[in-house]
Amino acid sequence: MTTISKKKISYPISERLRHYLQHYDREAPLPVTYADLLRSGGAYPLLDRQGRDTLWETVFYEPQTLQELSVGLTEVYALLKTGGDLSFSEHLLADRIDYCRFGNSNPFRVRIVNQFNDNYDYFYVKRADASRVYGLELEHLLAPNSINYLVSGATLIEEHIAGIPGDDFIRDRLQRPHLNQVRIAKEFVKFNERCFARLLGDMRAYNYVVDVTADFEDEQYRLRAIDFDQQSYEGKKTMYLPQFFKDNRSLVQLCARLLAPESIRQYQTEERTLMLRRARAERYRLKDLLDCMRAETLAPPEKVALLRQELNQHHHTTRFDRCDSMGDIVRLHLKLMVVRQRPGEGGAKGASAGPG
Repeated sequence: MTTISKKKISYPISERLRHYLQHYDREAPLPVTYADLLRSGGAYPLLDRQGRDTLWETVFYEPQTLQELSVGLTEVYALLKTGGDLSFSEHLLADRIDYCRFGNSNPFRVRIVNQFNDNYDYFYVKRADASRVYGLELEHLLAPNSINYLVSGATLIEEHIAGIPGDDFIRDRLQRPHLNQVRIAKEFVKFNERCFARLLGDMRAYNYVVDVTADFEDEQYRLRAIDFDQQSYEGKKTMYLPQFFKDNRSLVQLCARLLAPESIRQYQTEERTLMLRRARAERYRLKDLLDCMRAETLAPPEKVALLRQELNQHHHTTRFDRCDSMGDIVRLHLKLMVVRQRPGEGGAKGASAGPG
């Protein structure tokens, strides 16, 4: 099983990437920054409905500071959701701010409440790390999910991605009688393929959610990544395959028990075909992104060298020897993974042939 031994290095947003963000309307001036939220007066643990520690803390502020932050955070929410139309913000209130000490990003989570009907929504305030931004953009362009976020200076604002946390789903719901286990197994194969194709790492169970949609006869499931810190950072190929994380063992066993090898290859081919169509639809934007990425330092040299070696072995080629950066590797790997396969050829050889 795969483990992560050291905390990821944070990489600043380069001038070239910032120009990309401005061009595609991902950058906007913000009234509240990550640094502003650090001025808290203290915090207390946030527990879930069963009394379990959520690893989040609810932070509190001096009254004057809280009032200023609440006004600014509702404006941030308006920028994220309505393009800055503040006519809706008068009845919105930032009524809770949570902080997470766990993981790389140490995010703040802001709850926004509609005072007319008590409906609430969340968004996240994080440090703007280049790896995370590339991960968000690749998810937006290649996955079946649109991503809404904004960057300002050293601050990143992310929309909340709704769903059941993967670890909660596996623990509490995977064995429920009504669950369509074949469909969740199929989706795990597709999720595994998406992550590997664009080299998104560290998809342990708490780094993705399960989106459950009621269908006319049953339920449909979609796994969605919610943490993009480990976009093309690690050197080991297995880091980009969710099947190798012990948190996901129950889903891997489900795939092995319920899916024939031919079905696994079919689902992989389906997912690659969809990614190819998305890549073609967004070819110019994807090229702009990868051109930025290829010029960046996004991982230590030894990790780049190791991933070159492992992907050469995986694809039975030496073409990765010419890759000088993680961006080069992502570009070539996408090209080799997402191109149309000849009938009967199935997926690429190696670990991504299916959860095992």
